[in-house]
Amino acid sequence: MAIVRWEPFRDLLSLQERMNRMFGEYRQSAGPSDDDWALGGSWAPAVDIYEQGNDIVLKAELPGVDPKDVDIRLENNVLSLRGQRRLETEVKKESYHRVERSYGSFSRSFTLPSVVDQAAIKAEVKDGILKLVLPKREEAKPKQIEIAIAK
Repeated sequence: MAIVRWEPFRDLLSLQERMNRMFGEYRQSAGPSDDDWALGGSWAPAVDIYEQGNDIVLKAELPGVDPKDVDIRLENNVLSLRGQRRLETEVKKESYHRVERSYGSFSRSFTLPSVVDQAAIKAEVKDGILKLVLPKREEAKPKQIEIAIAK
């Protein structure tokens, strides 16, 4: 029988991930409650973060959110997205049969790596997707070093 090293923190993190996933799925399947109508609810947009060339790209799903209602801030290497998706006021609450989309304010924060050139961050919105391009600083980009042959 092989000896297996017990790592309690790995098990604890695994449990935390499963609990977060379980409660996240429950919240999504439950839909907004009557309290959400009164309080405006809260939700968090789905986000993808990946590297592309010499940039880090962050894409957030914000369908139905007016870009004027989105606030992007950078403080102490933390990028914060805040905003609000408003319920359409053209239709009265009594006229709805079912509301599955989330409304109200949202907030997401991400710690940026130190390699990001904070002065060159660009943001654009297209088809309900907010795209942030976070270029890496020159000194953080990989460099080819030539080897000099001694004679």
